[in-house]
Amino acid sequence: MKVGQPEKFIIDGKRLDGRAVDELRPLKIKAGVLKRADGSAYLEWGGNKVIAACYGPREVHPKHMMRPDRAVLRTYYNMAPFSVIDRKRPGPDRRSQEISLVTRQALEPVVLTNLYPRTAIDIFIEILQAQAGTRCTGITAASVALADAGIPMKSLVPACAAGKVDGEIVLDLFDIEDNFGSADLPVAIIPKTGEVTLLQMDGNLKGDEFERAFKLAVEGCYQVYEKQKEALIEKYGGGD
Repeated sequence: MKVGQPEKFIIDGKRLDGRAVDELRPLKIKAGVLKRADGSAYLEWGGNKVIAACYGPREVHPKHMMRPDRAVLRTYYNMAPFSVIDRKRPGPDRRSQEISLVTRQALEPVVLTNLYPRTAIDIFIEILQAQAGTRCTGITAASVALADAGIPMKSLVPACAAGKVDGEIVLDLFDIEDNFGSADLPVAIIPKTGEVTLLQMDGNLKGDEFERAFKLAVEGCYQVYEKQKEALIEKYGGGD
């Protein structure tokens, strides 16, 4: 057993934080929290606290990145040094670059970049406090920030993860489960079509376990989607 690893993750059907195996952590989303950004969102998801800001469409710098037929979507994911217990070195690292890339890939299918050629749309995601699942939290926040900025989109993009602990498939892992569990499967979807824009896996799942985890993560995405819509309705009084 690893140091800090509990003997059991699920006791009498309940996880260590008191949730059922198919239950999300508490999720709160607020749109339009930054006055100087074109669009923004703040999320508290379990122990995660994340803020996302959207700027654009705006002039592209450096110029060689400009696309004549569409806007360039750029995403920047960063964990604040104080976001984790072991203080993180400031600045980008390999993990943040990888998550920036998958975030862009998750959002690009819904953004109508063809309406804004020769421009850039920039999204900054800052993790203020981390407790596992920050890429899903960041994608969810970035999607709301894009909508808050008035960027034309086919749909919002919610993200959620499922995983495996104690041989059981569970929804929305928190840090202890993420650190010591058997697998983690983050997923992002376009709710209106069911199209998957993010699918990654860390760990090992058998075929039937993967199917159950994927289905559970997608169900979680639809729950997150409702929260995204509620945040925008609260600010604007309309749908997404």
